[in-house]
Amino acid sequence: MNAALPVRDIDLAGIRLTPDPSGALWWAEMRMLIAADLHLEKGSAYAARGQMLPPYDTHATLTRLEGACARLRPREVVLLGDTFHDRKAEERLADDARARLQRLIMAVETWTWILGNHDPAPPQGLGGQVAEEIYVGPLVLRHEPKARPSAGEIAGHLHPAARVSVRGRSIRRRCFVTDGERLVMPAFGAYAGGLDVFDPALRDLFAPQFHAFMIGKAAVHAVTSRRLAGG
Repeated sequence: MNAALPVRDIDLAGIRLTPDPSGALWWAEMRMLIAADLHLEKGSAYAARGQMLPPYDTHATLTRLEGACARLRPREVVLLGDTFHDRKAEERLADDARARLQRLIMAVETWTWILGNHDPAPPQGLGGQVAEEIYVGPLVLRHEPKARPSAGEIAGHLHPAARVSVRGRSIRRRCFVTDGERLVMPAFGAYAGGLDVFDPALRDLFAPQFHAFMIGKAAVHAVTSRRLAGG
């Protein structure tokens, strides 16, 4: 990706964070893994409305989360809301998916479910703690970004994606977006879509110059807003 710079850590409110190719964010100092918008059981929700999608989204999403946890060995996992696609999604979890989630929860010291607009009620019987938002040092972790200014905020909800042109070919990827003051996470879920970073709902949250950390197949690529298509 010629428009991209080599991947680097993100400095947010003086805290060094690493965007992971899985779509999660790694805070090495705290051994904290952060992910947003898993939207588990989105496929089964669409099927219930007559729109058939391959019913493998929960499996694919959990496989990626398991891989990130196995590599990074977090002490704490924080999921930034919309972990489940709707209020009844947890009930539709297959037994093996529930068991996989419980193994992940039991493997860490602290597991936090941040409540989202799709899952405003806490999960039942899976363990972990529930919060609307949490503060850790200078950072605040929540589901939906607040209006500017909001220094040190890490949020999800908006599913950012960015586009670059490389040798006449357009490449679109999910991405982390930050201007050094706040960070919006990509959606982690296999079936979650993406909102272009220049859509006003995202663009208005950031300073004029920002970075999109675009997720490639095996790496994350940092691209300045000036190099993005549509900027």
